Amino acid sequence: MILTPLPAIMLEPLIRAALLEDLGRAGDLTTDAVVPKDHHATTVLSPRQKGTVAGLDLAMLAFRLIDQDVDITVHRADGSDIAQGEVIASVSGPARAILTAERTALNFLCHLSGIATATASIVAAVRGHDAKIVCTRKTTPGLRTIEKYAVRAGGGCNHRFGLDDAILIKDNHIAIAGGIRPAIERARSCVGHLVKIEVEVDTLTQLDEALALSPDAVLLDNMSVDELRQAVAMVAGRAITEASGRITATTAPAIAGTGVDLISIGWLTHSAPILDIGLDYNELDRPA
Repeated sequence: MILTPLPAIMLEPLIRAALLEDLGRAGDLTTDAVVPKDHHATTVLSPRQKGTVAGLDLAMLAFRLIDQDVDITVHRADGSDIAQGEVIASVSGPARAILTAERTALNFLCHLSGIATATASIVAAVRGHDAKIVCTRKTTPGLRTIEKYAVRAGGGCNHRFGLDDAILIKDNHIAIAGGIRPAIERARSCVGHLVKIEVEVDTLTQLDEALALSPDAVLLDNMSVDELRQAVAMVAGRAITEASGRITATTAPAIAGTGVDLISIGWLTHSAPILDIGLDYNELDRPA
């Protein structure tokens, strides 16, 4: 899958907000007091552990919004698998700018690389099967676009970006609507021909009821491997099948082996640990 970078216009508001939060009311007191104005630095971004890179564009924006003279050379692009200690990118330019933007740049880079790394681990676990790994809407408020980008950087795919992407009828919708049939029928009467309809089912009985109404996709929630295998046989290609519910790298291969089309995992975006990346200084005393 080709990883397409996000336009800078989508990223800049996030970086500006983060920098302004850090700079507060008086700017970087420490750096401005300690580092001479004319000092330049040569630094490298390097991981403390192996993983998958994501978020370099955000890190670069953080440095350049502080000072356009900061120069960044990327050695390992987003989506790359990296070894511990490998150089991801070189950052050089005015030392004050680099130090002031360092934490904001690393916060985004570490967080998104963590998501990409977690995604890559699940993708690797199901390799050899047709199932795609997808994320959910369980994202950090305000960061959904970039967190879903990080999933793509790790080799995964995206589910809905928001409530307006498609119709996903879940258990509470079904309960309030009075059942699967009225829920699907109401949904179909309210949307255009391009809007997909997916319905969540917990049992094979519910699945049979849903299939009679021809949804585009069925979310098979918290089913056992045996139930998933039976569900895929029942669907027989009539709808997209999505497995969901507390899936890990350990359980994913067996789930993928049932023949489901998608495996959705919320923790990729809401609980993946960061990838520990540092900014290491090679030189701080080169004059301007």
